[in-house]
Amino acid sequence: MHTREEKMEAFGRLLDVMDDLREKCPWDRKQTNESLRPNTIEETYELADAIIKNDKGEICKELGDVLLHIVFYAKIGSETGDFDIADVCNKLCDKLIYRHPHVFGPEAERIEKGEISVDQVLKNWEQLKVAEKGGNKRVLSGVPEALPSLIKAYRIQDKARGVGFDWDRREQVWDKVREELGELEAELNREDKEKSTQELGDFIFSVINAARLYKLNPDTALELTNRKFIRRFTYLEEHSIRIGKPLTEMTLEEMDKIWEEAKKQEK
Repeated sequence: MHTREEKMEAFGRLLDVMDDLREKCPWDRKQTNESLRPNTIEETYELADAIIKNDKGEICKELGDVLLHIVFYAKIGSETGDFDIADVCNKLCDKLIYRHPHVFGPEAERIEKGEISVDQVLKNWEQLKVAEKGGNKRVLSGVPEALPSLIKAYRIQDKARGVGFDWDRREQVWDKVREELGELEAELNREDKEKSTQELGDFIFSVINAARLYKLNPDTALELTNRKFIRRFTYLEEHSIRIGKPLTEMTLEEMDKIWEEAKKQEK
């Protein structure tokens, strides 16, 4: 691993490269916050994909791509006189120090004695976010509207938990899951699409809540299932090509048999 001096030198090199690109490259010179935004979203998803695959080399590469965007936005901010990379770093450090009084404040001794739990840290974090000057005025106002719905639901529930709005025991959530499933089934039987859609949302929300209580990430879980389904369906599709029989001409029983073979291949 590199020394602290080498790390600082590497970061300085990145800033120098960014300065040169902004000055000399026609593409980099014309970029704005708005034009970079779609690429930033794409790079973030590519990093998330590398993390799911646990590909350390790709994680390193994609972290670099995300870091480039951070430096790029800071460079644009310096050109308009609004902020630069030092402001970005200092604001982040100030926020981290403020929200970690158990590390940087008078409660530091308690953390060394093991008197502060992870749950207490998270609860204090949310309370400090609401209280800090210029911070979120409401508990849920810090949840970005543009988040994908599944991730947003998890963050909403997590923030509500931070101020004590949660089940006393995690096992209690299953009554809610069963209740929401029953209400969904009732509306589906009535064939009321609008109400069924609402009840489906309530049911999914309750399942996400259960995942959170059991410390499982529902977005990661769903993505793993997506990948598993793709692998098995691709196996099924390739089998149909090998035997010269299109999927559309196969019975469900035939496809199920090959599907089970695909499952065994993964063990």
